[in-house]
Order: sequence, then C-alpha cells, then structure tokens
Amino acid sequence: MEGIGAQVVSLAKLVMLTMVPYVLASQGTMLAGRTGLFNVAQEGVMLVGASVAFLVAYLSGSLFYGLLAAALAGGLFGLALAYFTTTLKVNQFVIGLALFFTGLGLSTLLYKYVIGVTLQPPLIPTLGDVAIPGLSRIPFVGEILFDQNVLVYFAILLSIFLYYLLYRTSLGLELRAIGENPKAADSLGISIPIYRYVTAIVGGMLIGLAGAYLPMVYTGTFTAGIVKGRGWLAIALTFFGGWAPHLIFFGSLFFAGIEVLAFRVQVRGVAIPYQFLLMLPYVATMLIMIFASKRVGIPAALGLNYDRERRTLLD
Repeated sequence: MEGIGAQVVSLAKLVMLTMVPYVLASQGTMLAGRTGLFNVAQEGVMLVGASVAFLVAYLSGSLFYGLLAAALAGGLFGLALAYFTTTLKVNQFVIGLALFFTGLGLSTLLYKYVIGVTLQPPLIPTLGDVAIPGLSRIPFVGEILFDQNVLVYFAILLSIFLYYLLYRTSLGLELRAIGENPKAADSLGISIPIYRYVTAIVGGMLIGLAGAYLPMVYTGTFTAGIVKGRGWLAIALTFFGGWAPHLIFFGSLFFAGIEVLAFRVQVRGVAIPYQFLLMLPYVATMLIMIFASKRVGIPAALGLNYDRERRTLLD
C-alpha cells in the first residue's frame, strides 16, 4: 500500500507541476477577454517568453531575470494588441494572428542570433522545489501542494486573487461590465481604453511567464517546438472554464492530468502509437467543448472593438 500511496503522491505532484503553463496562459487570456479583448496569439507569445527567458537566464546567470524578461516581452505583445485594437480599431482576430506569427518567427530568430547553431544546446539550471516549513510535512497533501517550485505557488495564488478581484470588488465589477456591455459601462464613466490596455498588458505578461516556465522547469533549454500547442489549448481551456478564474484553474488540472497520463503511458511502453498520445489532449478538448458549449459564459462583447464617438461596437 505504501508503494501505491507513493505513486499517487508522485502522480498528483506531477499534475500540479504540469498545470502551471495552462493556468498562467488561460488566466491571461481570461483577464483580457473580460474587457472584450480576444487574444489568439498565445502560442507565439509563449514561444517568445520561452526564448527570452532562456536567453536572459543563460547570459545573466539569473533565473529571476529570465522570468522578468519573459513577463516584459509578453507585456509588449499585450501592449501591441491593445494599441491596434483599442486605439486603431483593427480587427482583433487579424491582429492576434499577426502577433502569433511574429512571436513564432521572433523566438527562433533571437535564439539563433544569440546562441547560433550548435551541436549541443546550452543549458540553464531549472527551478528547484521550495518546501513550505511545517505544511510540507503533512502526509500526502504536504508533498503535493507545499513542496513545489515558486511558480506553482504563484499559479495557485493568482487564481485565488483573480477570483476575488472579479467577483468581490467594484474594480472587478467594472471590468466585467466592459466585457458585457461597453456602451453601458462608458455611460457610467468607466474608462474602457484604460481597462483594455491594462488587462491586455497584464494578460500578455502572464502568457509570457507561461512560456518561460517550459525551459525553466521542463527542459533547461529552448527549442522551436517547446510550447507544443499549449497556447492553443489555453484558448480552449478559457472557454471550457467559462471565463471564470476558479473553473479555469480546475480545468487546468484536468488538462495537466491528460498530459501526464499520456506521458506515463508512453514511458511505460504501453502498445499505443505515440501519435495517438500526442493528439489525446486535443481530442479531449473537442469532446469537452461539445458537451460544455451551451454552458460557456462568453463575455457578450468578446472580440468586438468599441468606438466611443459613435458609441457602437465594431467587428
């Protein structure tokens, strides 16, 4: 029984470790979406975050500087999204795709410019676990929840904070009002541009951190395919979670569980084609969206720009 218990703890701890990029990218998507900004550039922004984080950490020798650089890079992409959509009123989906392709190319370009072409990719140290004194000694739960790296703790606290912000504060009420009815919010004196700029930048920073997590925890290096579709899954996860922080968090655990299950099955050498295991998260996403589509609480003004002079929504 002790062996089974240890395996369960190990599996649960790995799920907590794996859920972080899903949480950060999805909460960043949700935050901007609550003001009506629909970001579809997650995959590209995560790639840039991963590339910049690795390069800065490698050159400076500091993981903290790497994380900071990834957040700033993501914030710049969020700023670009807000500027083109809120100020210039350009179609959000078009700009999102443009930012995705920009991130896709920029991430590889930066890496090749700084590192060049090498037979052996350089490595950086990965984030270690930080045990919380006392709590980490609680049987089963302690090792799963309180003996993790700092970004696991950050993801949990972030989800709690965003839930409190959205549903327990007047600031959150104003933010949600913009996403549901910008015209009514504007008539009450709520500054739609400020909210959209702030949420786009902060959301971009979170998505950049989601990308930084991959080389800093998983691999210790950067590769062009390091994100592996997690950015696209983050969009689906945001819909699955009904644009609510707490449901997104639990949905991230589910997605992480699918990923860990696929990995464990592959490692154990079960006679299942690895291509099937790779597509398992996407198949699960489609099935979930089919059953959950009618219950998804999408902000009414999602993806629509607001023209204050004409007091109307634009495609």
